[in-house]
Order: sequence, then structure tokens, then C-alpha cells
Amino acid sequence: MRPVTGDQYPLELHAGRRMVRATVTQLAACLRGLSIDGVDLVEPWGEDRLAPMGSGLVLVPWPNRIKDGLWLLDGREQQLDITEPGYSNASHGLLRNTGYTLVEHTGDAVTLSATVFPQHGWPFLLDTGVTYRLVDDGIEVTHRIRNDSSSAAPTAIGAHPYLKIGDVPTSDLVVTVAADTYFETDDQMIPVAEHSVDGTEFDLRGERRVAELNLNVGLGAVVREHGVSRHRVTAPDGRRVELWAGEEFGFLQVYTPTAFPTLSGPDLAIAIEPMTAPANAFNTGQGLRWLQPGEEWTATWGIRYILPPA
Repeated sequence: MRPVTGDQYPLELHAGRRMVRATVTQLAACLRGLSIDGVDLVEPWGEDRLAPMGSGLVLVPWPNRIKDGLWLLDGREQQLDITEPGYSNASHGLLRNTGYTLVEHTGDAVTLSATVFPQHGWPFLLDTGVTYRLVDDGIEVTHRIRNDSSSAAPTAIGAHPYLKIGDVPTSDLVVTVAADTYFETDDQMIPVAEHSVDGTEFDLRGERRVAELNLNVGLGAVVREHGVSRHRVTAPDGRRVELWAGEEFGFLQVYTPTAFPTLSGPDLAIAIEPMTAPANAFNTGQGLRWLQPGEEWTATWGIRYILPPA
């Protein structure tokens, strides 16, 4: 039987004594697994199911939510399909149900492409691609978008990895996120205000035990060093998994579902989702990039496995 997520693209890299492996899917170009020496760095899931809770998705041409799927273009209402019925929103872009085309697959890298065609509430044509490339301590992911329309198109990019450290229970991990603000939301999970995280449950700048969190929150004012932001989960033995993101990614979503369908059954998980724009950016304009006809944009993030000093 063919996997429900289409063709599977295994990646493998011998890095000194390390063995780095990953799997990417044809459907939605999902990162379905990533490990070093058998230690899972993201929540893995089987080829016989769709991405659970958005695990590993590419989020283009917007991440997160658009309120009621409705936005204005030159004063005219645009109605996107409602893909999150529970909140009546358009969620996570237009490629989560798209089968990507293989561009190149080598031993340690794969490049996939997909077209975003004009459709309900989206009168633009985008050529998009994503490259997953293994490195000696993890993976580097580069997104590419080119506007093939005759007019400027609004664009944003996101990704949806759930981080883990092998068989360490997620409840035992501590998380650190370099972000100074959080978004207050309404009952549709749409931002209504942005506040400092100081003194709130959303301040993740110091180490916070994941077991103590119950979050589905957007974060902004991401702190960068030399143009790169770094966020991590840490195991009790000092091992870390770090999500880093280039300067294009100024926002994050942190999500801690308690019933994520892990391979061993429902359990706590943590997603740290890099985003170039927050929820509802098509209406607020915050973080939104308008690509001119023929203009191309790239953005890069990655995941690293860091061992404690010997």
C-alpha cells in the first residue's frame, strides 16, 4: 500500500561518529522524523496517517489563523475557505493538502516544490519550494517563494515542528523561548492586543518545565543574536534540542497539547513554530511581506542537537 502522505524521502548523513536521519513526505512537504544516533529530535509519526495536529507542516502563504477566513484586498472582501471549523477560521495556509513535486533528492537533502494557485479568497499565483538539508548536528530548512502573479501578493511563512529528546518524557523537559511579547486573543484565537511577557505565564525566557504549561500562544518581539533567534528544550541530563531561525522569523507559536498522538499513545507534546508573521496578518499587516511580481523570497530555520560538555 502506498503511504497516505505519498512518496517518502529518507535522508541520511554520516557526520563523524554521528548518524543523522530524517524523513520528508510528498504531501505538504512534512518533516515526519528527525533523529541523531537514534535519538528523536521531533515527534515522529507513521506513514500510514496524516500529520497529527499539523506536525511538520509547511505553512504558506500564511501561518496560523485568518479570522473568519476574511480579508480585504484593495477594499474588496476576499473569502478564504474555512479550514478550522471549530474556530471558524482559515488556518495554516493553502498547501497542507498539496502533493509537492520532487526537484532533487540526494542522500542528505531533498528539495520539493508546489504551486499556490488562485482560489477562493486568494487571487494570486505563487511558485514555492522547500529544501531540507541534514547537517552534522541536525537539519537546515530553507523556504523559497516567488510571486508569479501580475500584482503584489501578501505572503508569510511558518513551520510546525514538535520538539522532543529521544525517550525523555516531554513533561520532564524544560523550555526556553527568546520572545519578549505575547498576543492576547479572542475566543477564535485571533490576536486583539500585544503585551509584554513580564510577570505572565507566557514568559518563557527562563527555563520553564513543560509539565507546568498549558499553552497555545503567539509570541513576538523575538530576540536575536547576530540575526538568529534560538529557542530550546532541555532534558534533565543536559541534552538540548534547539530550534533556530533566521531574521525573517520574528514570531512564534508555542503549543503544548496534552493528547498528542505519539507512537506510544496520547501524551504531552510541545510545538515551537517559527513564523514570519503572527495570526491574522492578512488583516493587521503585522509581519506581512508583499512580494512584487517576479520577486523571490527565501527564509531559513533549523533544528540542532546539543550534548552537554563531557
